[in-house]
Amino acid sequence: MKKTLTSAAVCCSLLSVLHSAQADVSLTVTAVTDYTLNGISQTQSDPALQVGLDWAGENGLYVGAWTSNVDFGENDKTSQEIDVYFGKYWQLTEKIGLTTGLAYYAYDGASYSDDYNYPEALAKFGYNSSLGDSELNFWYTNDYNGLGAGNSVVVLAHKFEVAEGHNVRFIYKHSKSYDVDKFAWGGSNEDSYDHFRAEYTTSWKGIDFNLAVEDTSNLADYYDADERVVLSIAKTFGF
Repeated sequence: MKKTLTSAAVCCSLLSVLHSAQADVSLTVTAVTDYTLNGISQTQSDPALQVGLDWAGENGLYVGAWTSNVDFGENDKTSQEIDVYFGKYWQLTEKIGLTTGLAYYAYDGASYSDDYNYPEALAKFGYNSSLGDSELNFWYTNDYNGLGAGNSVVVLAHKFEVAEGHNVRFIYKHSKSYDVDKFAWGGSNEDSYDHFRAEYTTSWKGIDFNLAVEDTSNLADYYDADERVVLSIAKTFGF
């Protein structure tokens, strides 16, 4: 509990200090029918309410905090996830951008919830062309879910406009554990799995809509990770 609150307090303090600089500060509120992380439900297929606070500077620096309710099952009283993150964006060429950063995932709700806390490093490459926006992203932690296991996620994604204001995005993710003796995916010591997701996005009167279908490989028998449809509605407020 103390660790979780400290992480959020540090991020909010940074945001308040940086607010005086020339930058954008935004607050995003999202309602989603199911909070899934890499294809695995974090809410037992139930809805979630999520809030994010972000600061982005003209020099590419960014800081943020994000929270959502979670539900890991009736035998686990963890109820809240609070993430903090910071990093920097570089425009490498006219069409290629790079985002780097560090994130910290923290959990609250029970005395043991902070045992799940873990850090993660990221590198995201973006490529913009007349055919749409492509991404190649890398995530890595050396302490997945606080278990001391190394885990990475590689993401390939492409978004294109099908009509003015209407976009489709296809996402492929490969998650891999490097310490299956500490953490493995599935019930037979699988060291990896794949996640597939297709999204339709649009906006109406300042409200963002995301309708997605997704599925995972070899996880449905062991996690809440079978095929599903997820709808999210979000509103962002600028300051």
